[in-house]
Amino acid sequence: MESQSVIPPRSVVLALWARDLADGVALLPDAIRAVRGDDEPHRLGSSFDGAPRRGEDDDAELRTLLTIVSSPGTSTVAALPAPGDPAGVPAEASAAATEAGECLLVESTAGAFALVPSVVRFGSAWEPGHLVTWDRVPVSSWERRFYGVVGDVSEADRALRTALITATRALADLDVARWREDVGDELAALRGENLGWPLPPRVEATTARVTSLATRLRRIVELATDDDGGAASLWQADQRSAALGEVDRAARRALAAATLTVR
Repeated sequence: MESQSVIPPRSVVLALWARDLADGVALLPDAIRAVRGDDEPHRLGSSFDGAPRRGEDDDAELRTLLTIVSSPGTSTVAALPAPGDPAGVPAEASAAATEAGECLLVESTAGAFALVPSVVRFGSAWEPGHLVTWDRVPVSSWERRFYGVVGDVSEADRALRTALITATRALADLDVARWREDVGDELAALRGENLGWPLPPRVEATTARVTSLATRLRRIVELATDDDGGAASLWQADQRSAALGEVDRAARRALAAATLTVR
């Protein structure tokens, strides 16, 4: 079974499908299925005053969210901050987004805000479930300066190729397949082509490639930094951690570049 971790962050999936919805080349029911995945029906937090609630329609709230982010003239980008690296998230939402590890930045004539998902896991490791609630945090305008933070998707593609070399060297040094067979098996599985989620109908080839590679690299970093493995010294472990941290940073920037839509 494919790991849930190999699926891109929810904000990335939401951003890509919102782009095609806005362009009129995706259907709302398909977008709902893609964003929800195996989650329980997504909820809107108390910051969405007056928004339609579930009632008899499980996906009413997610439908409302998708309608908001795909409305005409709306700019969006998925931002993936980490401790010490706000990744372009405005200060008003930085703490909440960093805790969540992601957010969707939105800007339209009605103002700018961040959509931050809160995810509660339940069930077992064999049958996990997720409760997702989206909150809206008003932020300052981000649209004009965000491109300078992440660059374009072609630049991200080139940066990821370098990051892949770094990750490969770090993994060779760690020799994870030798000291953790379960990790070795999952790393081998990551070479497959299917990320386990449906792409929007008109996603560009470069965007699809960047999204796939960046998502895999983040999972590889997660696996490789879960344990120092055969590190010969604390210095060696720190060096590997720093190298993999740069890989993760490049992957997070790449996912943002792949989702940036300015209208």
